[in-house]
Amino acid sequence: MSKQRLEHAFQQVEKSGGKAFVPYIMAGDGGLESLEEKILFLAESGVTAIELGIPFSDPVADGPTIQAAGQRALAEGTTLRKVLAYLEGIKEKVDVPLILMTYFNPVYQYGVEAFSKDAGAAGVSGLIIPDLPVEQSDIVTPFLRQEELALIQLVTLMSPEERIRKIAEASEGFVYAVTVNGITGARSGVSEHLGSYLKRIKQYSHVPVLAGFGISSPEHVQDIGSKCDGVIVGSKIISLWEEGKQDEIHNLIKASNPLIL
Repeated sequence: MSKQRLEHAFQQVEKSGGKAFVPYIMAGDGGLESLEEKILFLAESGVTAIELGIPFSDPVADGPTIQAAGQRALAEGTTLRKVLAYLEGIKEKVDVPLILMTYFNPVYQYGVEAFSKDAGAAGVSGLIIPDLPVEQSDIVTPFLRQEELALIQLVTLMSPEERIRKIAEASEGFVYAVTVNGITGARSGVSEHLGSYLKRIKQYSHVPVLAGFGISSPEHVQDIGSKCDGVIVGSKIISLWEEGKQDEIHNLIKASNPLIL
């Protein structure tokens, strides 16, 4: 059911003529009790799915904004186990697919099989593990598939052609196309080679291709979204929420789909 919920969400966006919009928020930033409010606001604003970050002490792919959010969440005592228990408690209220972004160590410490079962019970649809290479994904995939959880793979600008093909063919739910070299964070511009890069991924992928890292304005959302199936926005969402600028968050989301009011 979980993976199908994600697939259905992408199908609905395609039917509407829009592009997918997946915001990233850090679970536990502002206290775990604030997560329901954020999820429901984003769902009501018309997002396709929500990526929930799990705070980790050594977040190698994260830029300053997401690292700071993770540190605030850790200071609140947020753990992977607490996040899954919380999500299970609110899942009847949530009608948008949830994707967990976690490094592998918390999953390993939890126990891959136990984690997969609890993520399924919490209503999670997919999983992103940025430090788990596709070659080692069979550590988790048998357990994730039992719970109908999609394992979403990341492609980078530095990936050679054969690796792009391998990752795109292996990815479930969608392919996460990293649009910059380096860590996450809002940026003013994007690579001039982005269009050809995304086109190369799409030719191999059987699932939607979403672009993420560095997307920070409605213009970015429209420009990059026109080259693939949608966008993922993280650092900018976190910054705007911290500043109390929910209207600007809504404007970012609205840029992905003309039917969002």
